[in-house]
Amino acid sequence: MSNQTTMSEFLLLGFSDIWELQILHVLVFLVIYLAALVGNLLIFMAIAFDHHLHTPMYFFLMNLSVVDLGSISVTVPKSMANSLMNTKSISYAGCVAQVFFLLSFLTADFSLLIVMAYDRYVAICQPLHYEAMMNSRACVRLAASAWISGILYSVLHTGNVFALTFCNGNIVDQFFCEIPQLLKLTCSDSYLREIRVLAFSICLALGCFVFIIVSYVQIFKSVLRIPSEQGQHKALSTCFPHLIVVSLFIFTGFFAYLKPTSSSPSILDLVVAVLYSMVPPVMNPIIYSMRNKEIKGALRRLTGWKLFTNN
Repeated sequence: MSNQTTMSEFLLLGFSDIWELQILHVLVFLVIYLAALVGNLLIFMAIAFDHHLHTPMYFFLMNLSVVDLGSISVTVPKSMANSLMNTKSISYAGCVAQVFFLLSFLTADFSLLIVMAYDRYVAICQPLHYEAMMNSRACVRLAASAWISGILYSVLHTGNVFALTFCNGNIVDQFFCEIPQLLKLTCSDSYLREIRVLAFSICLALGCFVFIIVSYVQIFKSVLRIPSEQGQHKALSTCFPHLIVVSLFIFTGFFAYLKPTSSSPSILDLVVAVLYSMVPPVMNPIIYSMRNKEIKGALRRLTGWKLFTNN
């Protein structure tokens, strides 16, 4: 990478130059980060240590918790540290690492959501074949595929972006190194290859989203044929949370990468970045645990907290 010698650091977007507002930013991000950290760790431990939850659905949920912990840890601590130290800089290597790991975790997150949709489809639409189709070996392969796809996809994008020449300064209009904002800094005719890769990625993601929608249409048809109202409620309780997470992740991510980047920092860009990079790691533990009696029971046995009693 020839530009590595001339570009030693990038400057990230600062929320304010006023010290009091910088502290407020740190406190808000700290609360969000701790909520994601505690929530996902509790889910991970509940599933790992409770044999009642050693099923395919919870195995994938445990992987999702690990991915969420990784994705929010890539961006938030650095942003808080910059505010505390009253600086905006991130090294070139640090920016490369942020792009690589964030893309890896986000892609793995999306892949796991697809796998979880497939798991729910098999469980509800083909229950007689569920144990054969979702055996332990198949689950490990599906989870490994999600992680590997994240790494490979990230290698492709990170390599493409940082092979470009940055000739429009080093100020990134975001609180982390985000690809659309980095492309603004490249020369006018040198980023077309990455744009083509992004366009292909968006088409692929849209195809996966269509697969998820079709799966849920089949799921809802099967649920409506369940004679027991309690059975319908139980089936839908595992599907609606997943659909909410998928929709939030997809639409905010698409908006961030499809929206034309403005020449100056935009509050909308900041809000969208927070929505797709920070909200899902916080919401996943809430969505998957607060209405899930099995996880609440496991957490109660694990911690003894009355908060997790079944109502």
